[in-house]
Amino acid sequence: MQALHSKTLINRKRLSEIIPLSTRTIYNLEQRGEFPRRIVLTSRSIAWDLSEVVEWIEARRASGVQAARPGDERS
Repeated sequence: MQALHSKTLINRKRLSEIIPLSTRTIYNLEQRGEFPRRIVLTSRSIAWDLSEVVEWIEARRASGVQAARPGDERS
């Protein structure tokens, strides 16, 4: 396990600056195992490991998968 002192945690505000998705979308992705899990710090504070979020972004970029656009007729 990686040493705790080398982790950078980010809060929801910082996450939303990096990942422009709604709170609900992030939660749904987490529940499906498609996004890094949040870390519960206190009953009112959550955070994400910045390195895991960056890895998620890079994996999305590398996959080449593009979201379907409304009206797109892809098979």
